[in-house]
Amino acid sequence: MSKIPAGGPSLTRRQVLIGALFAGGSLLVGGLGPATLARGAEDFAAFGPFLRFAPDGTVTVVSKHSEMGQGAQSGLAAIVAEELDADWSRVRVEMAPANLELYRHTVIRRLQITGGSSSISNSWDQLRRVGASARAMFVTAAAREWQAPAGEIQVAEGVVSHPGTGRQATFGSLLSAASRESPPVDPALKTVEEFKLIGTERVHRLDARAKSTGGQTFTLDVQELGLLTALVAHSPRFGGRVKSFDATDAKAISGVVDVFEIPTGVAVVADNFYAASKGRDALVVDWDDSGSEMRSSEEIHEEHRAIGAGDLPGGWVVFAASGDVDPEIDNGIEFKRYEFDFPYLAHTTMEPMNCVAQVDGTKVRLRYGAQSQTADQQGIAAIVGCPPEEVEIETLHCGGSFGRRSVADADYQKECVHIAKHIGGGQAVKLVWTREDDMKAGYYRPIVHHALAIAVDEHGYPALWRQRLVAAPLMAGTRASPEPVVEIQTVEGVQDNPYLKATQRVRAEVAYTRSPITVNWLRSVGHTHTAMAMEHSIDRLARAADIDPAAYRQELYRRADAKRHLGVLALAIEKSAWAEPIEEGWARGIAVHESYNSVVANVAEVQIKNGIPIVRRVVVVSDCGIAISPDQIRAQMEGGVNYGLSLALFGEVVIEKGIVQTTNFHNYRVLRMAETPLVETHVVPSANPPTGTGEPGTPVIAPAVANALLALTGKATERLPFVRV
Repeated sequence: MSKIPAGGPSLTRRQVLIGALFAGGSLLVGGLGPATLARGAEDFAAFGPFLRFAPDGTVTVVSKHSEMGQGAQSGLAAIVAEELDADWSRVRVEMAPANLELYRHTVIRRLQITGGSSSISNSWDQLRRVGASARAMFVTAAAREWQAPAGEIQVAEGVVSHPGTGRQATFGSLLSAASRESPPVDPALKTVEEFKLIGTERVHRLDARAKSTGGQTFTLDVQELGLLTALVAHSPRFGGRVKSFDATDAKAISGVVDVFEIPTGVAVVADNFYAASKGRDALVVDWDDSGSEMRSSEEIHEEHRAIGAGDLPGGWVVFAASGDVDPEIDNGIEFKRYEFDFPYLAHTTMEPMNCVAQVDGTKVRLRYGAQSQTADQQGIAAIVGCPPEEVEIETLHCGGSFGRRSVADADYQKECVHIAKHIGGGQAVKLVWTREDDMKAGYYRPIVHHALAIAVDEHGYPALWRQRLVAAPLMAGTRASPEPVVEIQTVEGVQDNPYLKATQRVRAEVAYTRSPITVNWLRSVGHTHTAMAMEHSIDRLARAADIDPAAYRQELYRRADAKRHLGVLALAIEKSAWAEPIEEGWARGIAVHESYNSVVANVAEVQIKNGIPIVRRVVVVSDCGIAISPDQIRAQMEGGVNYGLSLALFGEVVIEKGIVQTTNFHNYRVLRMAETPLVETHVVPSANPPTGTGEPGTPVIAPAVANALLALTGKATERLPFVRV
């Protein structure tokens, strides 16, 4: 059996030296300042917690952000390598331990987390300073050893040199001397014009070979002597609880070690997955549905529509307003009224949820694809009775997440800890959620309803814009709040939209509903529905005014002074041949949307075949600031388009009388490879700091396709998915 090492933490010689460094007031590389010594602190020294050098010249960048397939870690390594002038072929990257003091998000400072397409943007300045500071230390060390002016020392491809004397040294040979130098307080950073690595095709995925050859370790790959496997029987209805259970037949299955109740269901622990699965099948559980959701998803849709059409005294919260909008007076105005309904959506990650945990008293160690280490530590610490910072998390690569692995309740992680705590003794237990488990008992993008009423001026442009959103809140704190509040994750994409800025009179409001059905953010979060509601409405307004949809947008962007939107739209018009005719039976649809500080346009070429929209080509234009890795940006845009198209065409979790009917890919349809369009990505040249790329490609495709269908058929799309099975 694998046991957690006994004994408390002890200070190593290196930690003592680091403590002395803090006490002396020196700054670590990257300008972190004093940090609490914690697990993992022994892994860094003079160059700080983000950077290590090996004697052979290998440079290892320590990433505070998780790798979930988005390629973030390679981009983070490239930022350091650029300022360091390292040899890119000798740069490696590894995941940091869970340690808030050292690896906190620079914007969401209370968390170590990967999300919101912010891995690159929040690390940009921080990691540039890491690389530049380390470079300066090597330059100072070389100047001291060679008795040469520091201004004459050069660094290129991991080699430090003095052209005047012909002397040169690798990072490895200068490592000892450089580590004795103090990092500069304000290191000089390169200008954009001086970049040699960033923005080039040389920045490739550092994990590509390991993933291609099967060498990358994911949680499901963790195998070791004595490892136990656990599955959990969950209530078939959200909110259901165990009333009683009979484990007689389950315990009779060969290999089953134990069966017991945990807060979320009944756990079956066995020597292997097969035995655990057979044991769970043999369980007899009587469920208490007194607090369960008993409605069907269609009933919830109807409730949302009724709320959107009603007055709901005291329930509506205004989140965007300008000018004088009086619903009573405005009732006499002629409005164009548009409604949209959006279904529950599942994340459908390639790797379902799983976790390995060991608990021995108050000592706990976890290995899994963590996305929100700090929140997970907090939830787990409450179970074992230790401080959150003492919860040890080894973050493995994630087989996708799309937000699923960052649940505020730390659902499957806490389940695993409850099970490991019951087993005890530091025994390693791997909890496995099957695809059906995650589809039937996981977390969804909630059902959302939009109701818009827009009055236009004499030229057909919006003069008065009223909009209502109805949805379940995503944040647990909001869900429990007695007062109506605005949750940004629900209204993003509407609240800050340039169309509202271009309209003189605006009133947008939101109402929240309650249900035991668990919901969470899904890739691009609120933008998954707001982009469709806004962009399809704009196309309908443009066609009602008999104005080209692209020209209609250009006028509104000029009124809103949305320069980036104008630039993206202009390039999309050019690259898609928007103004040129397209063959009969096909149409182009355009959409532009800003999310995570990036502006993305899609132009989709669409036809209808056997009642199903066929998308053959999508032209993508993205303004995402400095393009650190153009190849990875293209990959993210392609992935975002196909993920978003899959959801828009087929995505819908159907619930009947509280029980989920869509349980796997046989009835939760996803895009097939033969159905994927050609995606052409164009990145707007920029010297601005980088913005998001992991999520902004997802929400734009649905309205682009809807707008093409509007051009083809004259019919608007007021409910997704386009194809309802």
